[in-house]
Amino acid sequence: MKNYSAEPGSPVVPSGETGAIKAVVLPADCAGMRFDQALANLFPEHSRSRLSAWVKAGRVTLDGNTSSSSQKVWGGEKVTVAPMDDPQISSFRAQDIPIDVVYEDDHLIVINKPAGLVVHPGSGNWDGTLLNALLQHAPLLEKIPRAGIVHRLDKDTSGLLVVAKTLITQTSLVRQLQDHSVAREYVAVVHGFVAHEGSVDAPIGRHKTQRVRMAVAPNGKPAITHYEPMEHLGQITVLRCRLETGRTHQIRVHLQSIGHPIVGDPVYGGSRKTPVFPRQALHAEKLALTHPATGRRRSWSARVPADMRKLIAGLKDAT
Repeated sequence: MKNYSAEPGSPVVPSGETGAIKAVVLPADCAGMRFDQALANLFPEHSRSRLSAWVKAGRVTLDGNTSSSSQKVWGGEKVTVAPMDDPQISSFRAQDIPIDVVYEDDHLIVINKPAGLVVHPGSGNWDGTLLNALLQHAPLLEKIPRAGIVHRLDKDTSGLLVVAKTLITQTSLVRQLQDHSVAREYVAVVHGFVAHEGSVDAPIGRHKTQRVRMAVAPNGKPAITHYEPMEHLGQITVLRCRLETGRTHQIRVHLQSIGHPIVGDPVYGGSRKTPVFPRQALHAEKLALTHPATGRRRSWSARVPADMRKLIAGLKDAT
């Protein structure tokens, strides 16, 4: 019989099962908390949503019984946690795909993603993705859900994104994204003359009839994009865009909604075919966040890629 004795608040992994079952006696300062709140405090290496999923799956017990995430706890109860692997991880494989690492330490990696590289495996793109490249670059990411990817860029959008190398870092970054403290700035080349800076505050959801598209939708999720003109090139404007939220296709949808679709956008560009550009002219240029380990604010930048620089230079020559 396994020995699960523990001091209050001190997780214990049974002998011979390191990394498997964990046991803890809830400390008195958990009194009055929801079960999922207490778990999040005691196991910070796991996100609250992950812990709640384990509770629902019966992988977490309270005094030997399954429970609900909303149940109140009072301290002194014994909790056991049997982590459940992310079933997607086993289907991914490492591939030798070059990646541009802007910064890396023991906690996170900042990548400058090229246009054309899919971030995460999915329908029609089960390999050859950034995730596959990350597993080759840092094999330890095999043990992190989604190989540490906490946010994405569209396939044909270039630029910066951050990847977590530990569970604690992943949880911290997800929380920073949720509370909008991760700063992300983009450069976009758009149709039309944008005279002044402004903001688009419009919810985004799935298109009513074209399910692969997003659209401004009254019942969508809140979304805010700030923009300011950097350069005017006739009836083309180079914009700097700052995300306050991070919805799928957010900048592309918001700029289309105000009559300034991104040059080259095959989905949201409408009938505007000139100037010719083989992808949406959108680049994630700047990224800033609070480092989960040091607590210090860090920022990175990635130069606008050659294809967009060539596009802008050509437009200058034509004006």
